[in-house]
Amino acid sequence: MNLRRDAFQAIADPTRRAILLLVASQSMTAGGIASHFDTARPTVSKHLQILTECELLEQEQNGREIYYHLNPQKIKEIADFIEPFRRLWEERFNKLESIMKNYQSEK
Repeated sequence: MNLRRDAFQAIADPTRRAILLLVASQSMTAGGIASHFDTARPTVSKHLQILTECELLEQEQNGREIYYHLNPQKIKEIADFIEPFRRLWEERFNKLESIMKNYQSEK
């Protein structure tokens, strides 16, 4: 059975979000990534596999090492999807802040 992984399911996991933050600034090997976590290396490898299947991470072979780095296009797709929701909530919070300020000034 071939599971189709979804990027939003992938980033729902806090460990995978932490991995994305780690490789955001520089490419890293699986061992380098695993050294930042208190879990078994196979567990981190599974997270890397999921992130790679979702195309959030890309692999690059350099000699015997495989380096993982962000796929900026896929990250941008997620950001573009989330942006309208961010703006909506920002507008709602601004309205709430305005109502609260008006309420405080009426007291």
